Amino acid sequence: MNDQAAGLLFDVVARLQKSILARDCPAIVALRGERILYLSDYDYLRDEATAAAFEMRAAAKAAEINAGLWVLAVPQVWVITRDGILSRAVSNHPLREGEQEAITWMSCDQGDGVDYGRVPYTRRPNGEPVFGEPEMITVGVQPGEHMPGYTLLRSLT
Repeated sequence: MNDQAAGLLFDVVARLQKSILARDCPAIVALRGERILYLSDYDYLRDEATAAAFEMRAAAKAAEINAGLWVLAVPQVWVITRDGILSRAVSNHPLREGEQEAITWMSCDQGDGVDYGRVPYTRRPNGEPVFGEPEMITVGVQPGEHMPGYTLLRSLT
């Protein structure tokens, strides 16, 4: 990941962390082209159709500003198994055994490629989140249809 992409990633993650601290859970995308444009959607996690519609709107805006770099971040609950990573939408319900909250992110730089990762977080007894550092997934990843950013990536490549 180059410096521009890393800077945009840290900016998007910081924005999403502020929202999570305020007990909001939007998806946030930053598009860097002729200018930097930020879009968010509070209904993103409701269902796949809503997520895909947001990513299609983001792709249209990316085309408008000739974006060559974008970062999408979404709060989710992860379960890491031997066979892969399972995820679901965040909720007010307690976590089940093996689950961990995380900000899932995908970045795409036309010159540098696609990166995936997460920012894990835990909660103090009072519910306040404590965030870790962004982690990049370094094993071979094939984005699936249900992964945040899949529709955006397919629309722009």
